[in-house]
Amino acid sequence: MNPPRRPLSITARITLLCVGVALVAAMLASIATARSLAAADRADTATAGTTAQTLRGTDGGARRDARVLARRPIVLRSVLVSVGVGLLVGVTAGGSLSLLLTRPLRRTAHAAREMGAGRRDVRVAVEGPPEVADVAASLNDLADALQRSEARQRAFLLSVSHELRTPLTAVRGFAESIADGVVTGDDAAQAGRVVLAESLRLERLVHDLLDLARLGAVDFPLDVARVDLGALLDDAATVWRARAATRGVELRVEPAGAALTLRTDAGRLRQVIDGLAENAVRATPAGAPVVLALRAPARSDPAGTVAVLQVRDGGPGLAPADYAVAFEPGVLGERYRVDRPGGVGIGLSLVHGLVRRLGGEIGAGTAPEGGASFTVHLRDASGQPA
Repeated sequence: MNPPRRPLSITARITLLCVGVALVAAMLASIATARSLAAADRADTATAGTTAQTLRGTDGGARRDARVLARRPIVLRSVLVSVGVGLLVGVTAGGSLSLLLTRPLRRTAHAAREMGAGRRDVRVAVEGPPEVADVAASLNDLADALQRSEARQRAFLLSVSHELRTPLTAVRGFAESIADGVVTGDDAAQAGRVVLAESLRLERLVHDLLDLARLGAVDFPLDVARVDLGALLDDAATVWRARAATRGVELRVEPAGAALTLRTDAGRLRQVIDGLAENAVRATPAGAPVVLALRAPARSDPAGTVAVLQVRDGGPGLAPADYAVAFEPGVLGERYRVDRPGGVGIGLSLVHGLVRRLGGEIGAGTAPEGGASFTVHLRDASGQPA
């Protein structure tokens, strides 16, 4: 099997194009010169034709043929000079043009290879023709985006590491106390309850991380069926009303007023409600409300919306700029680590991925109750991998 032929470089193509154009121009110029000489010869012949025939007879034709033969080297020399000049001009123009175009492209390619090797501080000078400059500017934008993304990933990993370390330390400390006999009797039972609670916290965090990692994979199936959204919301409200009461938070339910059904995965949709409700209850101070609302779609909702679910709270809310990055992993956990401990920003990222996986959309904004509002536009789920 013959190896595939390597295509010509842009330098070679530009040079060949310029040479071809110059040679065509040279040939046209040579043809024009030859036609001019031929026209001059015919004019001379027409002017002196009658006199030559009268005075010299057949000698006139011989002299005319001699003049034609004498002009042939001039025509040939003109053609060769034109071709030579055209070739020289073509090579010079092609080389200069290709150098002008490919030098910034080569620098851009080198920067791309450096980025592929792991460097994120590489930037390319935006110069050259507009199209080449656009390539350099796009590469710089890509480098900036990668730098920001990787910085967020590092912050997210640091947050997750910190969140994992805290329960692990508690589990290890209490387990060692029980194993060494330091705590006995009722104290041992209390230590065991702490170990159990911290292990459940670890399990929940690990499951969230696994779900977040699997959301874009084909092995994340959906169990799609017809779901009564009102009943699902009531079930969630029963659980979260009790949890909210332990924190002095009032849980309100705003039903749709009419039956709303949807083809979706009931378990995953309940996971969305639980994730939003958990964040709302944790952030809401005692005496403030948390609202679970369900309504039919309105004209202003996105196309295909079957129902709209909202989770609102009367907590401190978010800074205006934070609503745009609320669903990015680890961003809110890092920004509010001191003011609002207890999360690493995985929950909202997981909720966002689940909603998208179910075919819906989710947005964040300010709630009428003064805190944050998360609005989920639900559509029928296909049940096929995304």
